Amino acid sequence: MSATQISAKDVAELRARTGAGMMDCKKALEEANGDMNAAVDILRKKGIAKADKRADRAASEGQIVIWTNADASVAAMIELNCETDFVGRNDEFVALSKQLAEHLGQDAAVDGLVAVGAEGAYLSTPWAFDKSQTVGDIVKAASAKTGEKVELRRIARFATEGTAGSYLHFNGKAGVIVEIAGGKGEQATELGKQVAEHVAAGVPVVAIAVDKDGVSSEYLAKEREIFVAQAVESGKPEAIAQKMVEGRIQKLLSEVTLVGQPWVRDDKQTVGDLVAATAKAAGQPLAVKRFVRFKMGES
Repeated sequence: MSATQISAKDVAELRARTGAGMMDCKKALEEANGDMNAAVDILRKKGIAKADKRADRAASEGQIVIWTNADASVAAMIELNCETDFVGRNDEFVALSKQLAEHLGQDAAVDGLVAVGAEGAYLSTPWAFDKSQTVGDIVKAASAKTGEKVELRRIARFATEGTAGSYLHFNGKAGVIVEIAGGKGEQATELGKQVAEHVAAGVPVVAIAVDKDGVSSEYLAKEREIFVAQAVESGKPEAIAQKMVEGRIQKLLSEVTLVGQPWVRDDKQTVGDLVAATAKAAGQPLAVKRFVRFKMGES
């Protein structure tokens, strides 16, 4: 008998995350003593689950809004959460979200991605449109007015000598900002939009880094361990399994790095090919320096 009681809800969640069968999920949870993340790894090592699908599931309501300045040197993005879609689509809530994005765009102290939440230091920042109030005061006022918990979940801001590109999904549930280094102008701006659109699509998976140099050694070590376990599980001797794994690691890097992914608009070329071709046409050393992707409710 398992020391940990495994509920039907836990089994259903693991199945949603991995696509594995109900009994396989139950056994994995029992083996992991109820640890959901460990159970995912167990299923992956056995070759029963390919990946964790949790990133496809969003839990919160609200708005993701992007602000950019006139010369595309600054892009700012915010995620403002509430409890219901009714409030999230309310005109006043949408207007507040846009103001928060504009405020952030003007705040030169912020660079990159910042988690805010209920206790974030950013909430003490003086409000750009009324210095007698803070960002936190404005968010609290919105909560009091709507009767719902309203939270500025996270923010991101890029300021660049190059070009800041962006893409916002029409329903305000997903957005991306991108920094294109090496130049300005119409072609750099269009490249920024194209790359941001690709990142937002998350095809074939959501990129975790611009290129392989940005992929953490911890991530690669964990994936290598899983690939080895899968190869051994299939009956391959460990020495042969180790050789097979290196090929799978290279394939993984092409899937999870932005420049290695097939471009969403034309899968016969990679995003790296698109960047190189645009740089050549523009006569500028254009390159993707960094990106941030928000999808409502995702971590």
